[in-house]
Amino acid sequence: MTRFIFITGGVVSSLGKGLMAASLAALLQARGYRVRIRKFDPYLNVDPGTMSPYQHGEVYVTDDGAETDLDLGHYERFTGVPSRQSDNVTSGRIYSTIIAKERRGDYLGATVQVIPHVTDAIKEFARNEVDDLDFVLCEIGGTVGDIESLPFMEAIRQLRNDLGRNGSVFVHLTLVPYIAAAGELKTKPTQHSVRDLTALGIQPDVLVCRSERPLPDSDRAKIALFCNVRKEAVIPALDAKTIYGVPLQYHAEGLDMAVLDAFGIAAGPSPDMRRWDDILDRLGNPEGEVTIGVVGKYTGLLDAYKSLHEALVHGGIANRVKVNIRWLDAELFEADQADVAAQLEPMHAILVPGGFGERGSEGKIAAVRFARERRVPFFGICLGMQMACIEGARNTAGIAAASTTEFGPTDEPVVGLITEWESARGRELRSAEGDLGGTMRLGAFPAKLTGNSQVRAIYGAEDISERHRHRYEVNINYREPLENGGLVFSGMSPDGALPEIVERPDHPWFVGVQFHPELKSKPFDPHPLFASFVEAAVRQSRLV
Repeated sequence: MTRFIFITGGVVSSLGKGLMAASLAALLQARGYRVRIRKFDPYLNVDPGTMSPYQHGEVYVTDDGAETDLDLGHYERFTGVPSRQSDNVTSGRIYSTIIAKERRGDYLGATVQVIPHVTDAIKEFARNEVDDLDFVLCEIGGTVGDIESLPFMEAIRQLRNDLGRNGSVFVHLTLVPYIAAAGELKTKPTQHSVRDLTALGIQPDVLVCRSERPLPDSDRAKIALFCNVRKEAVIPALDAKTIYGVPLQYHAEGLDMAVLDAFGIAAGPSPDMRRWDDILDRLGNPEGEVTIGVVGKYTGLLDAYKSLHEALVHGGIANRVKVNIRWLDAELFEADQADVAAQLEPMHAILVPGGFGERGSEGKIAAVRFARERRVPFFGICLGMQMACIEGARNTAGIAAASTTEFGPTDEPVVGLITEWESARGRELRSAEGDLGGTMRLGAFPAKLTGNSQVRAIYGAEDISERHRHRYEVNINYREPLENGGLVFSGMSPDGALPEIVERPDHPWFVGVQFHPELKSKPFDPHPLFASFVEAAVRQSRLV
């Protein structure tokens, strides 16, 4: 029997529902259960693919090519279970599906309404592809009281009746704020949040209470009394030093026990938490530290590079070192070339991440040149690889006008729009032509690595599969001049038409990849490229 855990939030957003869901799933997994996590997003966008990183953070891409919420990255990093297209749905996707059915006449002339049509579609999404699972955790985005989330709340209320009392549990995450002037924790916001939830017909079984200060037993008892839950099911959730300490912290507070008890399941043996103990030990007891400069476009917003940040941390875990990340605005490098050296000289390694648009591109190219000339470890991801190819074309291959068609017409298109190559070769794109986001290479694609290359040694394999999200490709017609300039194409698509990886064999560590390896990195299984990159930074730190 597949059981469902519905996770809601109250009072304010950004309390950490995604991390709580991921941590709870990791705890159940450590007890031997098979789990999957899903995200219900109430906004009307079909997916976050066209949303600004400043509003929504990064777009997390799955193996099957879905552009999803960044919380799915947390789900994968904590459980190791690859997310799928069916693990993230929005109001926009639900409504567009229903309207398409109505236009085809599938409803046979019936009046299409929120209940039952919208709620039935949400329930169908929740229960799809779950036969091989013990628990499905469903996170409802936003907070209780948001008008756009009401159909989702109604759908999970109905699911409680459909699944039976032992088939579902409601976990509600809420805030217990500390009022410094009064010197007190206040439980009233939690009480009001639960009241709003029960007004929608949902009685929470477990309350998770986020707080800056320890939650006294008296306050737990008060919350339990006023919110109609057992005191043991009121779980304190204090701030953690690292997100990878959250599963252990929730276990210590009894979250997994409370959920299993709500299902009427005997807890059994304690979960195997050795994986998380080791991660915390490595994070808490580093044997050194390195500083890595990330020269990007959205450096003022960490969520725009969430998976990248975590992958660098994972590289530090693999090498038992602390990774200090210095976020550097590429646009600032364009005004003063002397500033490039001043900003980058203290770095033990340099990374240029992915992104879209021309802003800051010349600053990224300047950072690539600095890394190449100063022999500082360099990692270029997606657009970062393309900038490395343009820098190499201009400065080592003698193609001064090298550029990308993304930034406008050019006589030397070292990088070109993906459709310029895809349509000519008959490759099938994963999305419909014409829509924004529809002309992209999305999801996992295979690549073959050159036998004597550095990346072949790093991966320990000839055939790899990595996730992509981009419209532009490095033009294979420039391979010969680029390789004559020292930039070797060491990874290609299986048909040999699309460059996937470039490297400089005469450099201590210089690798550019067209894909996004950060999307597959996990704290207990760091991506080999990030582990090797941080290792190179450690070597560099010993030289300066």
